[in-house]
Amino acid sequence: MKTVVFFLALVVTMSAAAASPYDVAEKSIATLQADLSSGRVTSEDLVTAYLARIDAIDRNGPALRSVIAVNPNALADARALDAERKAGGPRGPLHGIPILVKDNIETADPIATTAGSLALADNITHRDAPVVARLRAAGVIVLGKANLSEWANIRSSHSISGWSAIGGLVKNPYVLDRSACGSSSGSGSAVAASLAAAALGTETDGSLVCPGSINGIVAFKPTVGLASRTHIVPISHSQDTPGPMTRSVADAALLLSVMAGSDAGDPATAEADARKADYSAALQTASLKGKRLGVIMPDAGAVPSATDAVFARGVAALKEAGAQIVEIRNFVPPPAELGATELTVLQFELKHDLNAYLASLPPGGKLKSLADIIAFNAATPRETALFGQDIFETAQTLADLTDPAYVKARDALRKTARETLDKLFDENRLDALIRSTDEPAFRIDVAKGDNDSSSASFLPATAGYPHLTVPMGYVRGLPVGLSIMGPAWSEANLLAFGYAFEQATQARKPPTFVPSIETSTEVARAFAPNAR
Repeated sequence: MKTVVFFLALVVTMSAAAASPYDVAEKSIATLQADLSSGRVTSEDLVTAYLARIDAIDRNGPALRSVIAVNPNALADARALDAERKAGGPRGPLHGIPILVKDNIETADPIATTAGSLALADNITHRDAPVVARLRAAGVIVLGKANLSEWANIRSSHSISGWSAIGGLVKNPYVLDRSACGSSSGSGSAVAASLAAAALGTETDGSLVCPGSINGIVAFKPTVGLASRTHIVPISHSQDTPGPMTRSVADAALLLSVMAGSDAGDPATAEADARKADYSAALQTASLKGKRLGVIMPDAGAVPSATDAVFARGVAALKEAGAQIVEIRNFVPPPAELGATELTVLQFELKHDLNAYLASLPPGGKLKSLADIIAFNAATPRETALFGQDIFETAQTLADLTDPAYVKARDALRKTARETLDKLFDENRLDALIRSTDEPAFRIDVAKGDNDSSSASFLPATAGYPHLTVPMGYVRGLPVGLSIMGPAWSEANLLAFGYAFEQATQARKPPTFVPSIETSTEVARAFAPNAR
């Protein structure tokens, strides 16, 4: 009798478990893969669960607006991968894992690649960017496309990060009236909120690491040339690169190991096959013991910020894990005018590269040049409802890439950035340079636009060097990240250092969708007058 009772109880328990929807929140890729392998869940279940979460959190509830479109093929792709797993086993650790792709990266699915602009609303190319093709061959499911700062934040000097004419405004899942940063804002917000297992983003200068830091996730900008840019809506062939955005360093390593590789269509990737590595394997022996990590010390008399205090705790954790912190004093930063030099390079390359991209699109599109895009925006009120297109307009006035002004600016920018970083690495015998990635998320401000000027991204972006951000801590509930930067092709080292820091601190916490810091009980009490 006891055996019968036990058996019936077991059946009831198993039936209840089967009936309960699978909870994807905060699940790592390794956990998802283990549950797929054990039969606890199918890829079809995962897609269904993520789509339900997108509906509940992105379309409704907090309404993050981080997903610009879902892939109508996602469920069919999942079923096919489930059948393949059953017939012959998984292709590898990414088999059947759903991810989001920033909507300036083409996928072969029947959804447009828009860069957030109404000008590209019908841009269905049926092409996979090589980085997507590599991931799809490894068994990844494209769940949908992530919203972004329109045109990757290169249209206007007064833009609002996270806004696109098609997708609307992405919200930060930690505090909803704060910026998700740009331009990979949708990818950062969605990953933080567990709307996918991971996402792809892109960076020209800060567009991976800023949303990574501000949304409390891991984001990695690899060496320019490690991953292909073909079939990605461009800004700059000097600085553009795709990269992974995840909730853990291990997940970022998994994606980058597949994404990396040479592409005949992108000359910058000529060395990639020789330089790439199994980045997941590098984590197995990750250690900070004896590693020399450089910290640029603040000027004497500088008043520490709340982020500086979090960074100091991060440095203490690194020391406790065995790292040797090398204090760098009297650092001479690049001249302030180098920022204007970068903008000159980006504007020249934007005109050239975007015209080339538009010319590569399948026949039928009406917009063939940057000039056509500018005219479209001027005639489309939705596009200019919040800010204009001054960067586009300036870029259109520039000559081609043989112009001496461009050649001079390009050479000066890359030379200065690389020499500055190389000098730091060489003279101090550094394994990596560290600093806080950014200040906490700034408030969304239609009147002033973006008001963030603290990013660590400039030097590695302009040098083309790798840059990893890992969750470091919080300032009044807003995430801040630790930046780890190294010389070209040092991805394996940076990921290992980030992994060791992550394991030592366990700093990341999931978002709770707070409406506003200012409406919290503590702050509201302080805002109220003191009783007399």
